[in-house]
Amino acid sequence: MLLCVSASHKTASFDLLERLSVPSTPVAPLIAAHAECVQGAVVVATCNRFEAYVDMDEPLTASGAVGLEATLSAIEAATGVPASELDGSYRLMGGDEVAEHLFAVASGLESVVVGEGEIAGQVRRALTESRRLGTTSAELERLFQRASEAQRGVKNATAIGRAGRSLVRLALDLADSRIADWSKLRVLLIGTGSYAAVTLAALRDHGAEDISVHSPSGRATPFAAKHGIRAVAPERFPSAVTHADLIITCTSAEHHVLSAATFAAGRGAYDTAIEGQPAASACPIATPDRRLVIDLGLPRNVDPDVAGVSGVDLLDLETIRIHAPLDELQATDAARQVVRDAARRFATVGERKSITPAVVALRTHIFGLMESEISRARARGDDDGRTEQALRHLVGVLLHTPTSRAHQLAEDGRTDDYITALSTLYGLEVAEPEATVADAEPGVA
Repeated sequence: MLLCVSASHKTASFDLLERLSVPSTPVAPLIAAHAECVQGAVVVATCNRFEAYVDMDEPLTASGAVGLEATLSAIEAATGVPASELDGSYRLMGGDEVAEHLFAVASGLESVVVGEGEIAGQVRRALTESRRLGTTSAELERLFQRASEAQRGVKNATAIGRAGRSLVRLALDLADSRIADWSKLRVLLIGTGSYAAVTLAALRDHGAEDISVHSPSGRATPFAAKHGIRAVAPERFPSAVTHADLIITCTSAEHHVLSAATFAAGRGAYDTAIEGQPAASACPIATPDRRLVIDLGLPRNVDPDVAGVSGVDLLDLETIRIHAPLDELQATDAARQVVRDAARRFATVGERKSITPAVVALRTHIFGLMESEISRARARGDDDGRTEQALRHLVGVLLHTPTSRAHQLAEDGRTDDYITALSTLYGLEVAEPEATVADAEPGVA
């Protein structure tokens, strides 16, 4: 049985999501180790959500309660956030609802900005990380692979996918009203990961040309060389901050990379701020009257005290969420239908796979009886094989209806009814198949 414990921008405060985003240890292994009945776990943690997908042993009574307990205990152990503090800030989903939810998440339908492109990659990376940690399962593999397929279906079939909206672009749209000419803007980008590359592309789409980059981890120079911008050396960072018109932070650092103290330390000339620029030929650049800081990090990259710096406006993820246009918060019917269809197919295939052992058990039992009767007929002198031929034909006819009915019941979610009938009529006990990653459907995650 699949479960999902979801805390997102729709259910939890930004402060709580921030605390969940910085576990001291990975959460998935803690969930998987909680009890033998936990088959696997994958954790999706982004700037607007923290979700644990858990595969529970199906026959277990109250598996939902055990899965929830495993998740909340793991969260508390890894982040220090007690279960009591999470009350009212998460949703618990089970069964078919889990697939539809993840498919919608991967397609960007549950994001602050509907259709944002970053989430699909984050979902794929969550599965990759689970594989690395050894906490995935056959059913979780199948779930996440089908989620990637659903995302591609939404992207290819609907306007939402083609729009390519993202939090970065929404933040820049919000900033657009106060920027007269992007080409004359001095922009400082803090961060050099994949999110920084997306941000850089969005800045250029808006017309920004004067862009420099700083990396708290020391990767600014190769990033700048790759993307054709300038790198800011660590010792020049405060000065670059003070003299930038727009600062965008998007690092995975677990501490603040920008504070009021940074601005204070940077008051002075900008003439040697950019790495590689000859100090003698540099001209001092005046400090702008108004500066905008956009914090796209979770946990927060920017200390809240920056909002108190004279002439500085701070725009963070929570503010972006509040100002998201209403039309961006509504998914189109077409996109939702793609997701629902994909979830239905996922459930149908899952039910068919789960009923296969029952069908095999029935056919094995009936064929065993048939072979026994054929052996008896041969012993009585059935030399021409007519009795054997008749028996094989009869068994084929008799098994056709219960085999077809099995798949119909599976699609209706009534696999248990079929298994109960076999037990009642034939005394057959159907064993649960062992799940391995190799059993997952083929697909690109």
